[in-house]
Amino acid sequence: MSIEFEAKVIEINPQDLSAKILELGGEKLGEFFMRRYVYDMIPGDMSKWIRLRDNGKESTLTIKEIVHDEIDGTRELETIVEDFEITNQILEKLGYTAKSYQENRRTSFILNGVRLEIDEWPMIPPYLEIEADSKEQVVQVAGLLGYVDSQLTGENTIKIYKQHGIDLNSTPNLQFEMLDKSDYK
Repeated sequence: MSIEFEAKVIEINPQDLSAKILELGGEKLGEFFMRRYVYDMIPGDMSKWIRLRDNGKESTLTIKEIVHDEIDGTRELETIVEDFEITNQILEKLGYTAKSYQENRRTSFILNGVRLEIDEWPMIPPYLEIEADSKEQVVQVAGLLGYVDSQLTGENTIKIYKQHGIDLNSTPNLQFEMLDKSDYK
């Protein structure tokens, strides 16, 4: 499994941050409506899970493992799959039951070779994900955007929800209500 070098900056202003990224020479890659099923690999083990995700352009199947909450604390094994619903059915036939269905909106950018994702999820403030090939790149681009190390977290979305009093592991359906999904292509 490869190391995922990623940090989040929580509670950001999406419009201001988008403008700043573009001002610094970043390129907007698109806006996406994301949907995903999450499956336990081993019931009760919150450090590992399977994620089936679709962004409207491609679907991926991923195994995620949290080793620690630092920038380099997540391991990931991912492949592109042809059909989101068929892959869900295959996983069900293999004995995996989705513990949750989740949606979020994502605006993607690239700046200095680093991927920047502005994520908006139901019931919590938006946050920025910075993903790069090294911890140093993550910190360097965060600095360009005006963030310092103490503002970066490697915590996953489950822990961010917990900070807002929401147990994501006990939320089987996380959707935007009355959202026009056709706005995200």
